[in-house]
Amino acid sequence: MSQLRANRVAEQMKKELGDIITTKIKDPRVGFVTVTDVEVTGDLQQASVYVSVLGDEDKKRESLLGLAKAKGFIRSEIGKRIRLRKTPELTFAFDEALEHGNHIEAILRDLNK
Repeated sequence: MSQLRANRVAEQMKKELGDIITTKIKDPRVGFVTVTDVEVTGDLQQASVYVSVLGDEDKKRESLLGLAKAKGFIRSEIGKRIRLRKTPELTFAFDEALEHGNHIEAILRDLNK
């Protein structure tokens, strides 16, 4: 598979996952979750879904557990919405980039004082 196709599939999955998580998931553990990035392997067999969660560490952990529990449902919904021969296996992870950026911004603010 070409990397261009994998990127297109990743972008489509990102859009659909955002919609599925906000409208279809009824698990109370899944709080305010935003899909920040999706990386799909070149053979379209696996997809890493990076999410950010609004809240403290406990809320983040609970949201990730809720997403892991709903993984089968989410994968079937993706399969219905995106026409692929085989729907990629999903893995969810936190996107640490936002927290890392906030940490760097705080350091720069302290340096400017």
